[in-house]
Amino acid sequence: MNAPLTADPLQSTPHPAPWLARLALGVERRGARSVLVRRAHCGPLRLQKALYPEGDAVCHAIVLHPPAGIAGGDALTIEADIGPAAHALITTPGAGKWYRSDGATAALTQTLRVAAGGICEWLPQENIVFDRARARLDTRVELAADARYIGMEMTAFGRHGGGERFTAGHYAQSTRIRVAGRTVWREQGRIDGGGTLLHAPAGLAGQPVSGTLLALGPGLDAALVAACRALRPRRGDGALSLLPDLLVARYLGDSVEAGRAWFEHLWSVLRPALAGRPAQRPRIWNT
Repeated sequence: MNAPLTADPLQSTPHPAPWLARLALGVERRGARSVLVRRAHCGPLRLQKALYPEGDAVCHAIVLHPPAGIAGGDALTIEADIGPAAHALITTPGAGKWYRSDGATAALTQTLRVAAGGICEWLPQENIVFDRARARLDTRVELAADARYIGMEMTAFGRHGGGERFTAGHYAQSTRIRVAGRTVWREQGRIDGGGTLLHAPAGLAGQPVSGTLLALGPGLDAALVAACRALRPRRGDGALSLLPDLLVARYLGDSVEAGRAWFEHLWSVLRPALAGRPAQRPRIWNT
């Protein structure tokens, strides 16, 4: 039987035309179970479901944004706190869509905090940045010294399946990870629609899809990196680096499906080493 959780909607005034939304989740270890103890929200961000397909030890949380896309002027915030020895896998039911804007920038801020011995797997599905979108995505990860983290972001610029290209607008992204208060990864960048970085060798090199997978925690070593390097994307290019305390994988190509499949293969190798259990594909990815 599921343990009770507190649903404490965050107070807000009626939203203006742009969405102002926040979702705050908390997962704690209670005996052998990782329990969802908090889900607070305002605006359209919701927790769709908390599932336990692997048994009690891992909480699979599915985050839903009902309007299905992020428009100019929207300001969304997602926060997740993973308590000591708790384990949460957080994903989404489908692609995140950043719609075109006539001027205002849409923003999504993601903050993940993982306590001692905790595990956070941040595995959202891909972002699609529409032509003329103005978007900003900021991700902040705070880990205790022995916490573990696997996170991925995949981004498609333009709906290239229908021939759309990213000709105007911008997409700014920043990621910062700190372990015990020490910054181990900080990255920020901006892609302008129609800009030189879309085609520059130091940018997207003419490819419409890029992605980054980051993994931190005890168990990262040269042998694990070698096992990951033996895996290659079926389309596009992939590269891996092992930095102090951090594994970084990059994808660049023309296929979201190929990039996500490669990241999923990497995850299937990394997860047993970092989390001590085999990868189990979230059911929502099959829908």
